[in-house]
Amino acid sequence: MTDFRQATDADLEAPPANAEFQPADPLKDAGVGFTPDESDAPVGAKAQLREGGNKLVGQATDKARAFADQGKTQAGDKLDQVAQMLSDAAATVDEKVGAQYGQYARSAADQVANLSSTIRNKDIDELVDDVRNFVRASPAIAIGVAAAVGFALARVVQSGMEASGSGDGDGRA
Repeated sequence: MTDFRQATDADLEAPPANAEFQPADPLKDAGVGFTPDESDAPVGAKAQLREGGNKLVGQATDKARAFADQGKTQAGDKLDQVAQMLSDAAATVDEKVGAQYGQYARSAADQVANLSSTIRNKDIDELVDDVRNFVRASPAIAIGVAAAVGFALARVVQSGMEASGSGDGDGRA
């Protein structure tokens, strides 16, 4: 009967890194190659993960740029519409309030049109740099603008939710 003993750490030690593999005697002449071929060596897991991560980052960046370009185009279109509205309203303001106030409306229309043109003519990186520079130069104004935009977005979202939930009968206004 064979006496079994529990394995110890000494039994589990790995061979030294410079140790050369020697196949068992019956396998030495069996025609099986035991020397690893460098061309068949698997790519390391870290390298594969890094390559996959870089690919995903590249794809995400491309999608973000595409969305940003689309948003830039839409913003330019909306600003053009606002500029046209202000310009159209200037004549009415001339008649109702006076030419001086109509000139204010035309000036505002020109400024909005210039902003639209600037947005259309710059790429995303230039616009981001402009915003960063503005925030560095005028942080208080930037915080105020961010708060106003956040408030406006909250109102738009809230009105959209109220409009979609107006027929549910839950009594909320």
